[in-house]
Amino acid sequence: MIVRTLAATILRIALGLLLVISGALKIGHAVELAAAIAAFRLLPAAAIAPIAIALPFFEIFVGIYLVLGLLTRFAAWAATVQFALYGTAVASAVLRGLALQCGCFGPADRATTDWPHVAFDFGLALCAAFVAIFAPGYLALDRRISS
Repeated sequence: MIVRTLAATILRIALGLLLVISGALKIGHAVELAAAIAAFRLLPAAAIAPIAIALPFFEIFVGIYLVLGLLTRFAAWAATVQFALYGTAVASAVLRGLALQCGCFGPADRATTDWPHVAFDFGLALCAAFVAIFAPGYLALDRRISS
């Protein structure tokens, strides 16, 4: 029980920091992010600009909630879905032979779509699901609010 709670805490904070950093690196680069999203050829053109504008802030908010341990289960499930969608998009690009730069960490990120990237994204989704199941862990505001 203690090991599981400690693991959930460490994963919760690490995933939260990852999301805050990746979101912050995308702020102010909506045009580049929109181009990266469009290159995957999965979404209608009308959806790309709103997603490119909102996505960095969504990542930051989910990340902050995870770091703070506030609404932890909801934030962790949101992160699970988010990472699974990223993994699915990258896998789709790999299967279609598209060598794209994902833009995961802003316009300076040169990581390309490949199977290790897919595995990493789905690994993050599994970590987020673990947090959601065993939340909130130690050092969480949810614990203070519920007690």
